[in-house]
Amino acid sequence: MSYRIAMWATAGFLVASGWAAYFLVASKDHPVEPMVSAFVRLTCPVAIVGSHYSISLYGAVVANVVTYALVGLVVENLRERLNREK
Repeated sequence: MSYRIAMWATAGFLVASGWAAYFLVASKDHPVEPMVSAFVRLTCPVAIVGSHYSISLYGAVVANVVTYALVGLVVENLRERLNREK
């Protein structure tokens, strides 16, 4: 089970790194589209906090890794319990 949680954490790292790369190369002259903003907040929950407070890039990546690991822990525990009942 720890392997699966590590995979969730890796997914969180990749998602946050991907958004960081996107925003580094995105044009500063054009505002972020509402659809992109909604997708960022959905896939990288720390962006909600980042819109109100200053968060470093590294802090956002670490927070996203922890968030995905916690979600993975919950999902894998539920999955294990549901498989045990069958």
